[in-house]
Amino acid sequence: MVSTMTPAKTPDSNGNGSGTNGGPDVKGASVVVNAIAVLRTFTADEPLLGVTEIANRVGMHKSSVSRILATFEQENLVERDPETKRFRLGLGLIAVAGPLLAEMEERRVAYPVLRQLTEQTGETSALMLWNGDEAICVEQIASHHQIKHTTPLGARYRDAMSASVQVFLSTLPAERVRELLRSGTITFPGMDDAGLAAYEARLQDVVRRGWAGNYGESSMDEVGVAAPVRDHRGDVVAAVLIPAPRFRVSKEQFESLGEACVTAAAKVTTRLGGRTAS
Repeated sequence: MVSTMTPAKTPDSNGNGSGTNGGPDVKGASVVVNAIAVLRTFTADEPLLGVTEIANRVGMHKSSVSRILATFEQENLVERDPETKRFRLGLGLIAVAGPLLAEMEERRVAYPVLRQLTEQTGETSALMLWNGDEAICVEQIASHHQIKHTTPLGARYRDAMSASVQVFLSTLPAERVRELLRSGTITFPGMDDAGLAAYEARLQDVVRRGWAGNYGESSMDEVGVAAPVRDHRGDVVAAVLIPAPRFRVSKEQFESLGEACVTAAAKVTTRLGGRTAS
C-alpha cells in the first residue's frame, strides 16, 4: 500500500512552498512537510523507488526531490541501491525511531506474548497501534512456515476490512467512522447507505465477540484476526493481529485463531495493568 503526504504548498524549484504571503516560517514548515512526504512514499511493498516515482507521488519537482534525497543520504536516512541507483530507507532511521520503540510499553510487554502466540498457532503474530487514521505494525514474530504472511515493522493499514482496522474503528464514535470512510481515508468498497449500515453492524459484532476477522476480504489469499489490547484505564491502545495464508486456514481454524488472538490480547492487557472483559 502506498501512502503519501500532500505537500502543504505547491513547491517551487527550490523545494519551498510557493505563495506571495508565505514568510520564512511558512516556507520552512513546507520544506519539512515535503521531506516527510518523501520518506512516507517508501513502503514494505515498494522499498525501492526512483526520483521520478517519488516526485510523481508527492507532486514535487524532480530537482527538489533529488535535493531532499541527497540530504537524507548524507544523514543515512536513505541509501542508494548500487545496481539500480534507486533509493531505499537507510539504517539511520533506526537511530531516530529507536528511542521511541524502546520506550513503547505496549511493544515491550507484548513481545513475549507474541512469541508464544506464534509458537502456538504456527502463524505470524503482530502488534498494531492506531495512528488516528491507520493501523501501524510496531512488532512482529514471523511464522516458521516457508509460505507465510508477514506484517513488517512500520506497515500501515487503511483498508476497512483489515482485522486490525476493524478493531480500532469499533472503538470510535459512529460519526467519526463515517467520516473516515466517506473521505476515503479508510478505503471501503461499499460506500452507500446500506453498505455503511452493514459495516457499522459488523463493528458492533467485533465489540460483542471480542475480535475482528478478515477471511480473504481485503486480499483473497490472506486471512487475518485481531483482538483489542486495553490499558489500565480500559482504553484500547493496541491490537494483536494474526495474518495467515488463506489456503492453510479453514473456517473452523479461523475461529480458533480468533480465540487464540483474544487470549493473547488479554495477556498483554494484563501485563499493561488492564482488566480483561468478563
